[in-house]
Amino acid sequence: MVSPSTAAIIASSSSALAPLFLSTCFVKATFKYGYLNNSLSLCRNTLRTQSVAQVFYRLPCRSLCRNSIFSSSSSRPLVMEWQDCTVKMEVNVPTSVAYKCYSDREAMPRWMPFISSVKTLEDQPDLSRWSLKYEAFGRNIEFSWLARNLQPIPNQKIHWISLEGLPNRGAVRFYPNGPSSCIIELTVSYEIPQILVPVASALQPFLEGLLTRGLERFSRFAQSRQPESNK
Repeated sequence: MVSPSTAAIIASSSSALAPLFLSTCFVKATFKYGYLNNSLSLCRNTLRTQSVAQVFYRLPCRSLCRNSIFSSSSSRPLVMEWQDCTVKMEVNVPTSVAYKCYSDREAMPRWMPFISSVKTLEDQPDLSRWSLKYEAFGRNIEFSWLARNLQPIPNQKIHWISLEGLPNRGAVRFYPNGPSSCIIELTVSYEIPQILVPVASALQPFLEGLLTRGLERFSRFAQSRQPESNK
């Protein structure tokens, strides 16, 4: 950081450069000390003129105040953590049957434990609204999001990404395992919600267990939906 004595020399040599120098000094001081008052005091001691002080008050300070991602206790930005969960399971139906059943998004609450509802938008069938409700970690957990189904690969891959609400993305891959069975690989990535940060270390294995249970139920669901000729 530039010292106050250096600031005084620059200000006295060129009044035209003073506002620019002071704004730089102000920003650096704000990040160093973490709050606004020390920065204003430093700059006022450097140039004690009313016009320069007015420059400070005109600067946008909201992004530099103590409510920003920088706090007085740490200079590191707050970065939200993502987790990935992947589960695999053999399903005793042909790949085409499994793919067709999984493509029915609105049927997912019938077999995925924590999904309470899925509603496809009539005017935009690639978009759907999802609701999650589940009791875990001693609390009732509820989230919702709008998701877009990305371009699928028939009988091979279904994938999506959320557009609003709970940030998440994922993919379901289908691998043939003979004429009457397939392997399903489900991957879900999500931003850990703030309310669940204290239990983040337990969240991933917990969700993996839920996804495994979901695929077990999906296997029974898909078997009930395949044509009699394929059973």
